[in-house]
Amino acid sequence: MTKALKFISFVLLIGMTNANAIPEKYQDIVEKLITASLADSAAYNRLAYVCDTFGPRLSGSDNLENAIDWILEEMEQDGFSNVRGEKVKVPVWIRGKESARLIKPFAKDLAMLGLGGSIGTPGSGIRGELIVVDSFEELDDRKDEVKGRIVLFNAEFTTYGETVQYRYKGAQAAAQYGAVASLIRSVGSWSMNTPHTGGMAYADTIPKIPHAALTPEDAMMLRRIHDRGDKIILELKMEAKTVADRYSRNVVAEFPGSEFPEEVVVLGGHIDSWDVGQGAQDDAGGCLAAWHAVKLIKESGLQPRRTLRVVMWTNEENGGRGNKAYRDAHRAELDNHVAAIESDGGVFKPKGFGFSGSAEAMDIISEIGTLLNSIEAGKITEGGRAADVAPLNDEGVPVMSLKVDGSRYFWYHHTNADTFDKVDRDELNRCMAAMAIMAFVLADLENPLPR
Repeated sequence: MTKALKFISFVLLIGMTNANAIPEKYQDIVEKLITASLADSAAYNRLAYVCDTFGPRLSGSDNLENAIDWILEEMEQDGFSNVRGEKVKVPVWIRGKESARLIKPFAKDLAMLGLGGSIGTPGSGIRGELIVVDSFEELDDRKDEVKGRIVLFNAEFTTYGETVQYRYKGAQAAAQYGAVASLIRSVGSWSMNTPHTGGMAYADTIPKIPHAALTPEDAMMLRRIHDRGDKIILELKMEAKTVADRYSRNVVAEFPGSEFPEEVVVLGGHIDSWDVGQGAQDDAGGCLAAWHAVKLIKESGLQPRRTLRVVMWTNEENGGRGNKAYRDAHRAELDNHVAAIESDGGVFKPKGFGFSGSAEAMDIISEIGTLLNSIEAGKITEGGRAADVAPLNDEGVPVMSLKVDGSRYFWYHHTNADTFDKVDRDELNRCMAAMAIMAFVLADLENPLPR
């Protein structure tokens, strides 16, 4: 064996030895954090306060800024260091009043939500004949029938990534063939007459038309009527508009490390939400889980070698400017970002973490994951990129996302039903425990996570 191969084998052996020592070294601390987490009520009560006091928190709204003011004050009282709001200029979309009404074959008010970024209709609304398609391909096949009509995309939910394209690009696809407005079947896996909002986009080369979501129930009904050959007339009214950008803030607070305070483990979620419901699962719960994970560590008398930094990003929902602003504001210190952990899938029962980083780092993360097996949250999988940590990952920072039982997430996602009552205290506490343990161990390792 050459000297080089011997050295590599030695390094790998040392790495495996250190990694295998992680569970034994931290077991007592983990048990302490889990016990404290499961008994906690503070995070749950604070989440209720955020939801019930400030309501939905769309970028540019007073609700969002008032929530941020309160959070910063509470973090100061918790004894966090370097508590601040870092300015971010965000887009401002205002829904206004809106309605959709079936005129023919019978009269019915349809539950609907305009899609974020949509233009409004003329004051008198838009009345037109409806054409229903299930896919972009069907639209292309029937393009000669589209001009002057309203298009409804009745795309059945498969996965969010696949189905959301109709929300995002539907207006462009319909307008290129002359549609006067476009509608989608809400992007959700289950419904009780619940419309879902969310972001959409226009193209500079295609006329802009109003774009809104109907409930799955109404979309399927309209498809059935359409397939029978009956004429469908709808009336759509929307006051939606986009106004000048306004300033918002990313929330940042720290618990300094004992030995390497310049090295940072980030954990957080996004504090903005859509303008419906309370944004409880998406994503106030994720913010509270991260915030109280660090609070729990601090109150347990623990202090890791590296700094724990809680970040609540703004404007994730309709612009993504908060994550880019954080990256840019902290670009000079990104080499000292050990990892960034995001929770943005709801605070349901945690299953583990997704991870994006080097193979060597993955081995260490997997070893840390074994510490979470007692709460059934130790599964580590490839793929930790999520919206607000992705820009950091692009710069080489290893990133993670909390994975939960998402079977109910798209029941409530971007709807009036995303309210505090959908949050289970024990599930929130388990998310908090998972984030506290992962973040603490990462911040306390003898050597930072390898890139």
